[in-house]
Amino acid sequence: MSSKKLRASITGVHGYVPDYILSNSELETLVDTTDEWIMTRTGIKERRILKGDLQGTSVLGIKCVKGLLEKTNTDPKDIDLIICATVTPDMFFPSTSNLIADKVGASNSYGFDISAACSGFIYALSTGSQFIEAGTHKKVIVEGADKMSSIIDYEDRKNCVLFGDGGGAVLLEPSSDDTGIQDYLLKSDGSGSDMLCLKAGGSLRPASKDTIKNKEHYIYQEGSSVFKFAVTNMADISEEIMKKNNLKADDIAYLVPHQANKRIIDATANRMGVGPDKVLLNIERYGNTTAGTIPLCLWDFEKKFKKGDNLILAAFGGGFTWGSLYLKWSYNNWYGIY
Repeated sequence: MSSKKLRASITGVHGYVPDYILSNSELETLVDTTDEWIMTRTGIKERRILKGDLQGTSVLGIKCVKGLLEKTNTDPKDIDLIICATVTPDMFFPSTSNLIADKVGASNSYGFDISAACSGFIYALSTGSQFIEAGTHKKVIVEGADKMSSIIDYEDRKNCVLFGDGGGAVLLEPSSDDTGIQDYLLKSDGSGSDMLCLKAGGSLRPASKDTIKNKEHYIYQEGSSVFKFAVTNMADISEEIMKKNNLKADDIAYLVPHQANKRIIDATANRMGVGPDKVLLNIERYGNTTAGTIPLCLWDFEKKFKKGDNLILAAFGGGFTWGSLYLKWSYNNWYGIY
């Protein structure tokens, strides 16, 4: 009997961003800011916004998953599980993954959401991989999507420039070789919860006239403190997973970082010893889409990847949560291994 470990491979990826572009120049008309100020501090030029009535995060997820199924020629009825990473679910319940499954025809699947803010996709990807590795599931979809515009105060000049709407999804299947998800490290620290959070709307502080008046249903962030934690921990955990797997900078094909702030990304790349040519960036076009950033990066740059490429995924988010994942890419062409 073979003792070879069963691994989970990404066999396809698809992303989606809304059509509406919110540029820095438009933000200049809403709050006291400038394009230069935003670009210097964040690297963001524009972000996408999901407009219209009754348009929740599931709309983003459905677009991603439908595209993924079509691209990989997968029957939705063959999907075993859908995991959706999001902090902007359509509703507290049912889960956004259930809504996505219904609309894409994945009638034989079950699903659940994961809430780990900007680290959500790495948390969900590592979770999904374990169902494949256990040999109990053949096809798992992992989605990361957020409609951040739904929890942004567009009078708050520090936060409204950072975030956008979008998402991406990957299909996980058992690997037929040594490619796929190799390792991951996940960490959290609840002592930082007050520095980056949505203060009201949960069971602790249900919606009331006061919470609405005080704008407690929008993102609250202590920017400088969060920045310090993010710079340190995202860099640390990226270096740690490299050391754990005996990887040198030359072994890494690409760093796929959470797109929150270019300065945080640069610090992570410097710690890993990788040059700018190995760092995937699309923050300029999409801003921070929270759980959507990493799968959007995989989608945007999919054609650059070659089978066997070593990718390091890294993120830091509210919670605090942070994590890294070491992945060997599993195919050479945009439509997967089929």
